[in-house]
Amino acid sequence: MTPPPATLGDVQPDGNLRRGQVLALLAAALPLLLLLQPYQWLSALGFRLQRAWPLGEGGGVRGGSLLLVFAGTALLTLLANGPLKGSRGGGLTGVLALQLEPVQQGPARSAALASLDLKRQLARLPLLLLTHGASLTVGLESPSASLGASLLLALRARLAPLRRLPLPVLLAIGAGAGLGMAFNSVLLGVTYAIEELCRRRSAALINGTLLTTGLGVLIGATTGLWQRMAEAAPAHHAGLTLLMGSGGHLIAPALLLTLGAGWLGGLFTACTAWTARRWGQWLSIPARPGGSALPRPLIWALGAALVISLAAVASDGWSLNDGQLLILRMAYGEDRPGLEVLPWRLLASVLSIAIGAPGGVMHDAMSLGALLAGPLIGDLPPLERQLLVWIGATALFSGACRTPLFCALFVAQIAGNGALVPLLLLVAALAAPIGRWVWAATWNEVQLERWLESHEVNMAEKMKED
Repeated sequence: MTPPPATLGDVQPDGNLRRGQVLALLAAALPLLLLLQPYQWLSALGFRLQRAWPLGEGGGVRGGSLLLVFAGTALLTLLANGPLKGSRGGGLTGVLALQLEPVQQGPARSAALASLDLKRQLARLPLLLLTHGASLTVGLESPSASLGASLLLALRARLAPLRRLPLPVLLAIGAGAGLGMAFNSVLLGVTYAIEELCRRRSAALINGTLLTTGLGVLIGATTGLWQRMAEAAPAHHAGLTLLMGSGGHLIAPALLLTLGAGWLGGLFTACTAWTARRWGQWLSIPARPGGSALPRPLIWALGAALVISLAAVASDGWSLNDGQLLILRMAYGEDRPGLEVLPWRLLASVLSIAIGAPGGVMHDAMSLGALLAGPLIGDLPPLERQLLVWIGATALFSGACRTPLFCALFVAQIAGNGALVPLLLLVAALAAPIGRWVWAATWNEVQLERWLESHEVNMAEKMKED
């Protein structure tokens, strides 16, 4: 018998946690941290393997590195579309589905809960090993978030205080905690849970507030209006003064970059959705009589491995891994990769996600945005060059994911500069609707919609209510 969904009686009237729930959630921190350690080790392995490539510094490609990319991609493709199909992708669809009222009961609820079984999350480890061993482009964000949600779901069966939390809230807490621990940031975990997992209740509120407040704050800083009264709150102005110190000559390229990167973010999502759908269709086509003796999945696995390997060779290795090395080189390096890397990086990112590599699109989007800033950098001083790189990374990230608060804070953390936050928040808030105009759904929304279709969940009535 399917248990009924949680009711409002399961939480305090003011929405606060009960004492037992506080203690249970604190107790979950250590096991989640330990479970995340293999993910961190695998990610570090990916960076070590990527550094074996030329990365624009000349020299030939090592045969062992190329073989590892090809063989790892082919094997991952076969497993992710065969025996380990249930563990492909980032694993967040079940968390997103259980945020919806129509999925709170019936067969769809059971299927969503089954996708978050902790054993299934652990079965994702072989795919993660192949993903980072072959240096595929996806990052740790989605697997870390889904692992956190799965751990709290497993603990819920053993700890009564957690059973009194509404299931959607519990899963959002776990997912936010998993991502926050993976990236060593409490704030990122909170904003991810609010924006990505509770989007239907918070997206318009957050984006609207960012647009109006962000523009007002920047106008006040640019015109000097608030600086005239800085002695009223001097600490509030320190970051903005540093931010606007470059003068007004960056306004035009920053605006152009925001618009272009936001548009490309929507295109990136559209390409990913199209490729993933076509990939599934190609695999489902029955073999022709008298055709190749090789099984169709093997043919497509070898084809995907060949494409990703060729992209790695053509880009000197910059199309590999989750893009953090590329972003840092664009911001701080002298020998930066050119815009010619972008199509190879885009191709590798889209194909890695389509074949089922377990990971998210966040670093993919940021790295593409950083590359897009390249032509505008020229011979700018280091601080101004870095500013445009962070703007490009934020805009494409937000154009693809439509979580402006999370996107801006994530890039500011990578930059290590809190003074960037006011500007990046406005950039992200502008880029998010631009990306949605190009392609309405994010990648997570595309996966959720397909999951709902496959489980025959009728969202029509829910949409009427919204």
